[in-house]
Amino acid sequence: MDEPFGALDEQTRMILGEDLSVLLARADKTIVFVTHSLGEATFLADRGAVFSARPGTIKEIIKIDEPHPRKPDFVTSAKFTAIRNELYALLHDEIRKTVAETSVSAAREGAP
Repeated sequence: MDEPFGALDEQTRMILGEDLSVLLARADKTIVFVTHSLGEATFLADRGAVFSARPGTIKEIIKIDEPHPRKPDFVTSAKFTAIRNELYALLHDEIRKTVAETSVSAAREGAP
């Protein structure tokens, strides 16, 4: 699923996220869910993969050890915050690398 909740408002995303968590608890299926939302990834995933800067490869996989269905109060828990912060730190490093590479490329090409 490639960003299936991307165009939705926050309230609808929350409701559908909870519904999907219930389905994940019932189904014995693997779902690859692509999102740019760290909160959404933390709430829905069993594992979160952070991709590296170019070339895009998996930098690290974070295990999210919280059973489905996940309750809304998981979002305000210390565990949720710790996992989200870990994903953020890994992603932030890769964003900085991309910005640095872009700046160097622009300087070489004489961009202002």
